[in-house]
Amino acid sequence: MTAAKKATGKKAKKKTNVKKIKPLKCTSLPGVHDILPGEQSYWQQARKVLSDEAEEYGFGRIDVPIMESESLFRHVHGETSELYEKETYCFKNRSRDDVVLRSDFTPAIARAYTENGMVDLRKPIKLFTIGHAFRHERVQAGRCREFVQANYDIFGEQDPVLDAQVIQIAHRVLQKLGIKNIQFHVNSVGTRESRAHYRELLTAYFESRRTKLPSKYRDMIDTDPMRIFEATDDKTMQVCSGAPQAIDHLDKESRDHFKNLLEYLDELDLPYMIDPALDRGINYYTQTIFEVFVIDKDGTRHALGGGGRYNDLVESLGGEPTPAIGFAFGVDRLVAEMRRLKAKAYMPPEPRVYLAQIGDLAKKKSLRIFSDIESAGILVAESFGRGNLKEQMEQATKMKVDIVVIVGQKEALDGTVILKDMHTGTQETITSDKVVCSVKDALKKTVKVSKIK
Repeated sequence: MTAAKKATGKKAKKKTNVKKIKPLKCTSLPGVHDILPGEQSYWQQARKVLSDEAEEYGFGRIDVPIMESESLFRHVHGETSELYEKETYCFKNRSRDDVVLRSDFTPAIARAYTENGMVDLRKPIKLFTIGHAFRHERVQAGRCREFVQANYDIFGEQDPVLDAQVIQIAHRVLQKLGIKNIQFHVNSVGTRESRAHYRELLTAYFESRRTKLPSKYRDMIDTDPMRIFEATDDKTMQVCSGAPQAIDHLDKESRDHFKNLLEYLDELDLPYMIDPALDRGINYYTQTIFEVFVIDKDGTRHALGGGGRYNDLVESLGGEPTPAIGFAFGVDRLVAEMRRLKAKAYMPPEPRVYLAQIGDLAKKKSLRIFSDIESAGILVAESFGRGNLKEQMEQATKMKVDIVVIVGQKEALDGTVILKDMHTGTQETITSDKVVCSVKDALKKTVKVSKIK
């Protein structure tokens, strides 16, 4: 027997070694960010205005998956496009399927329209969505790798009045969010046929000036010459300034469509300018394209969103020929601009009733009372974690509530509550089964008193 066993008369306990877990210091990935409670009022206001406008203009809500088939986005955006080639998140799932995280909503919405037989619905079909999208962009001001986008799309009508309407909706949203100094840039890229002809002219032009272009743009001449217009260096921009413009090579249908659109915009008195160099860099656009900017005092422009027609997209996905137009806002950019301007944020409704409780039994009873008052459509505040009545009454005073419902130990045992009018200081004791009716009556009286004042 060991010395330890002899001394205690008991078996010695086996010592267990518990491995200490090293804390993980974790931060968010580049290009993504948290939206903290203090920022949510601006986000709530943006979401509310976007959704309210959609409802007012008759848009139905649609939600599409965050993940889609890689072939959809490769087909829609084009294999050589900047958006697909460098910015789209592509990966294989565990079933070895090729999957993408949506980089924009339009391909997914067009796929949903085609797949779900929406062609049989009464036209025009108006769809609204808001949600997260992903692009592997260089992280910089105004550009995130995970961002929130809001889309308005209309299917089934070719009339340019709808082009004007979506621009009007965009303008109304910005006005209601308090964003000023807005300017729309509009252009037309024509039909698929005239766009193909224009591309041939553009290729020939850039080919004749190949030696004047930096090497990274020379490879685009044959694959995607319109991407050269995205250049920001002086040398390339100088070459681009002499390039043929799409608006000068439109087919008659597109010219008439664009002319009618401009007349509608003039009638609506919307702030726009024709921008012949505008090309949104996405292959599915036909005819009308536009972007909306906010202009700083120094003339700096910040893009907030844009869109255009995509009359061939549904047909390219196996559906019937379907004219369509849509636009999107970057909600992150809207919120950033609202904060910069200190625009109006969302103000949640304030509670007029506060529920105070003292002691464990009162806390249990208060849970049911709180639920009953809330179920009656009355907004009520509480602080169940606090047991000090003085602290709770101080909080109720700060919140400027009209009525405080108090449940103490005695009231919990008696099945009663105390109703205190915070304006007059008077209070009464009632049975807990009458609390909802009594609170409603008390609130009506406080409204009458305030009106007399």
